[in-house]
Amino acid sequence: MQSAIDLRNKLKSIDHRGYPAYKDLKGQYDFKDYVLSIDHVQGDPFAAPSRLSVRVKGEKAGFPSAFYDTHAKRVTLQDHLTRLFGREVSGGSFQAKGSGKSGLLSVSRCGQQVLERTALRVNAGDIILRFEAGFPANGRTINARELEKMLFDILPECVRRSLYYARIDKIKLKQAICLCEDQEFIRKKLPELSLCAFVADGSVLPRESGVSEKPMKGAVPFKTPDSLKVTLDLPNKGMVSGMGIPKGVTLFVGGGYHGKSTILQALQNGVYNHIAGDGRELVITDKTAVKLRAEDGRSIVNVDISPFIRNLPSKRDTAHFSTEDASGSTSQAANLMEGVEAGSSLFLIDEDTSATNFMIRDQLMQEVISAGEEPITPFICRVTSLCRDLDISSIIVAGSSGSYFHVADTVIQMKEYIPYDITKRAKEAAKGYPAMSGDEDRFPAYLDKRCPQPDMGLRKDDRIKIKTMGTRELMLSRENVELRYLEQLKDQEQTAALAWILKFAELKMMDGRKNLKQISELLEKQMDRDGLESLFERGDISSSLARPRKQEILACINRYRRLRF
Repeated sequence: MQSAIDLRNKLKSIDHRGYPAYKDLKGQYDFKDYVLSIDHVQGDPFAAPSRLSVRVKGEKAGFPSAFYDTHAKRVTLQDHLTRLFGREVSGGSFQAKGSGKSGLLSVSRCGQQVLERTALRVNAGDIILRFEAGFPANGRTINARELEKMLFDILPECVRRSLYYARIDKIKLKQAICLCEDQEFIRKKLPELSLCAFVADGSVLPRESGVSEKPMKGAVPFKTPDSLKVTLDLPNKGMVSGMGIPKGVTLFVGGGYHGKSTILQALQNGVYNHIAGDGRELVITDKTAVKLRAEDGRSIVNVDISPFIRNLPSKRDTAHFSTEDASGSTSQAANLMEGVEAGSSLFLIDEDTSATNFMIRDQLMQEVISAGEEPITPFICRVTSLCRDLDISSIIVAGSSGSYFHVADTVIQMKEYIPYDITKRAKEAAKGYPAMSGDEDRFPAYLDKRCPQPDMGLRKDDRIKIKTMGTRELMLSRENVELRYLEQLKDQEQTAALAWILKFAELKMMDGRKNLKQISELLEKQMDRDGLESLFERGDISSSLARPRKQEILACINRYRRLRF
């Protein structure tokens, strides 16, 4: 390993040379308190920034082991330190001057959710931080003096103020770890209490705007109806009361703009832990929950949708259903069955984004169009057996149809963002109307083991290109994968990770023998053990990946149009 003095001498030797001479800097340098590694050097000052990393030994970093002795606490510590370093480098970025991206210093920008990222990893107390830097130039001529200022003046102080326990605000870190412990405590309590979600009193659910995840100022705080109140004794916060949503079928109803979709959005995001001040810190949902919706035009490959759709024209096989252009009902049926395959224990559904004919067929339609002429068995006819036989609960938002009153175990009315338990009133009113469920049989048998074949064309491609477009879309070797309707995908770094995971699964795991469930479990075990970094064969690891859930991994694979079985 070279020393920091060696790096300084190299900088002097390449000053005023052509930009490619920066590549001579690649390597590791001992700065005594930490090791700086220059992993990738950009081709010119206008290209994607260079990638660097800093390694700090555990004994020097000094963080107590109690802050990373569980996976959840380790991820919280990593998230907290990434945010600290981000704040430090934001003040140092572009202090060095030059062309293009000269002087840039950046690290992953963390949102309201606490996510595991490649930007920073804590391993037995040791810290590795990955970030980006724009190497300075005048035109395309190296300005080594400005890079020297970045690496020897700005960066060391940023590292010391964010990666050393002795230098950071210990109270704020302790608060973050305590909040994580409380969140995980609630999440583990849910199955014990036969709950699928918990919303603490005082939570702020509305967001600032449609493009902001921050809490709305002046929003009505959440208040639990007495009949659904659950009180928990959290390890750090102590006694906390809130609404426990029981397992089974729960229906949210109410007038427009009264908060039905708002609470559903809070619940779908409750699969993640949130930072303090978010307002949804103690909105905790079953971690396997999946938001279902119609998704016209999506690709479906070999999915058994026969529990919901049979006897299609031209005798199409719905037990092995495939299409390049799904309808609303077939896409929602496929999304549901793929959710079952992914191990979900909770489905979240908003009628506004659902296919009407998938959700319900009213009495008049049944009289006009006989059962033999209708290939769709609507969700209302399966929702009870889905819970009874597969132990999968459902939370449904309905604003226009009361038919689900018959099958709902709990009915909650949202009125001016406050929930009211109206189960008894709704059930009493429903007695005057015919039930439309007919849900008495067991949930039908279905095929749940799909073994994808390897894509030999992809394996022969020695230059597989990866590109992402926010959380909407990714591209793997010129094949686009639409992700815009995966509403629980929260960060563009998760999309980037999905692209690498899809590539890894295609090249290393799909062999025609392992089914998708087995593949997802192997991926989870590998990432638990070795992190997202293990998806890379070389040492040059992306600094901008965030780990998605197993549910989004399988959803991505299922939308890959070159998937074959």
